[in-house]
Amino acid sequence: MCGIVGYIGSKKATPVLIDGLLSLEYRGYDSAGIATIEKDVIKVMKDKGRVSNLNNLEGINDLEGTVGIAHTRWATHGKPSKENSHPHMDNSGTFAVVHNGIIENYSELKEFLTEKGYKFLSQTDTEVIPNLIHYYYTNGPVSVLKDEKEKFLGAVKSATYDLKGSYAIEAISPICPDEVIVVRKDSPLVIGKGNGENYIASDIPAVLKYTKEFYLLDDNEFAVVSKDNVKFYDNSLTEHNKAIKNIEWDANAAGKDGFEDYMLKEIFEQPTAIRETIGSRFRLGEKCSFDDIEISKEYLESVNKIFIVACGTAMHAGLVGKNIIENLCKIPTEVDIASEFRYRDPIIDEHTLCIYISQSGETADTIAALKLAKSKGARTLAISNVIGSSITREADYSIYTHAGPEIAVASTKAYTSQVVLIAILAMHFAEILESCDSAEIEKLKSDMIDLPSKIEKILDDTEVIKEFANKVYTEKDMFFLGRGTDYNVALEGSLKLKEISYIHSEAYAAGELKHGPIALIENGVTVIGIITNPKLVEKSISNIQEVITRGAKTLIITNQILPNSHFDYVINIPETNPLISPILSVIPMQLLSYYISKSKGLDVDKPRNLAKSVTVE
Repeated sequence: MCGIVGYIGSKKATPVLIDGLLSLEYRGYDSAGIATIEKDVIKVMKDKGRVSNLNNLEGINDLEGTVGIAHTRWATHGKPSKENSHPHMDNSGTFAVVHNGIIENYSELKEFLTEKGYKFLSQTDTEVIPNLIHYYYTNGPVSVLKDEKEKFLGAVKSATYDLKGSYAIEAISPICPDEVIVVRKDSPLVIGKGNGENYIASDIPAVLKYTKEFYLLDDNEFAVVSKDNVKFYDNSLTEHNKAIKNIEWDANAAGKDGFEDYMLKEIFEQPTAIRETIGSRFRLGEKCSFDDIEISKEYLESVNKIFIVACGTAMHAGLVGKNIIENLCKIPTEVDIASEFRYRDPIIDEHTLCIYISQSGETADTIAALKLAKSKGARTLAISNVIGSSITREADYSIYTHAGPEIAVASTKAYTSQVVLIAILAMHFAEILESCDSAEIEKLKSDMIDLPSKIEKILDDTEVIKEFANKVYTEKDMFFLGRGTDYNVALEGSLKLKEISYIHSEAYAAGELKHGPIALIENGVTVIGIITNPKLVEKSISNIQEVITRGAKTLIITNQILPNSHFDYVINIPETNPLISPILSVIPMQLLSYYISKSKGLDVDKPRNLAKSVTVE
């Protein structure tokens, strides 16, 4: 998790650093800090809590340095505290670093350095890094170098050679006051190119207001960043050239645009996100277009299984996608949690297609699972919202949602865009394989084109959702029920409620209710039912009646005509193809979670203990 920013140029670094951290606070908000080079010494300012706390630190406005690094933390090693906040320095005060990731062997490195006389002031894994840099700067082969810049870079390289785990690192030193050294491994890092200044960040939106031209670092790649230049080196410190990418995101898209919270803004952006994701992928009467991937009929006919691998909300999108792929393509499809997939020795080979979904493209477990599949001979396809992200560079094929920056920790528009993109991919495969009636696919395309306007209709009337939220926000437990794809979306609704309201909730396949979970239903418990498949209406109503009989309060989300069954609240949504109904039925559940959280007075965009991009296992 965590967010990092860096700046080198001619203007004061502090305002740029703090501004960038505020943009990255969704990645971590336990503590924050900056370090700048001030008259040949490093000055560190840091504190526990939100980034805004930095503005209250004595002396923060007196910093004049034009070179600096910064960090906002999501605690992994050591509790949130000023001592554990980044940046961290070596004992001599010569080197300062910020770090995103996990150093798995930090205990051994800490023991080694302690034996060499180094002392540690924090409980973090990160503090070994600046001390290792100092150790190699003063010992070993690089210590005899005459050129201080070569010596600094060599010391950073030697230090990272000892590190096991994931990292994105920025390092500065008054020894070389006109440069920042950066390196990454399994953790995102980008460099934004300016005019006489350069920017560094873990995520593009942090510095998007300053530039649209970015270098995207690869694993085990080093960069030496000065105000007028960026030099790139491989893991052997051989210099090489690197292409620059132009990022088309609108910087204003990362603002709230008058909405009270990012999450609410992003819920309301879903019609636009879906329109953009559909883009030119298809038109009625024409086949789906994926010019960015070359998958032949011969290859698809050789595929005997598809795995969809993801975490959290992306995994729930995969569950919906499984149903669509199997229905249209007739290929057996499994959905796996990335953190489980890589450790269960999955049966995959050259006849397996593995699809990996990650909003950020930096989800550590998902990337590790992708690498495993490639090592076994499977072809891999990545679905991400971030062009040039790690997962897209690892995969054989990459396709993108076009949701724009998603800032709130709880994902909304990325989820619906992922489902849309998987559905288009499934239609594309079905057209290649000729596995589905063309009229059925044309009807599905028509229904997908209508999705944005149908979502807008749901968003136009939220009063019932607000009213229900005000009645149930003090409750401790809630349950979500559904059958088929309605169960898939119930899982996502339950997760959203947990994430931002801290209410315990569970989702169950409605048919499983009587096989144990019904024991949890008692008078006054809230049950939310989703009913959108016309073939399953009677069965679903029967299950809901079972909880009503036991005193449950009920909220039903449906696009079907239901008999009068004594439901407490009913939210009617537009009808659509049952395969893609989760794109519509999830909207009321996103809003319900949002309004419950607001009624409880919680921070919707930054729920406790969570971060946006999970770059550690």
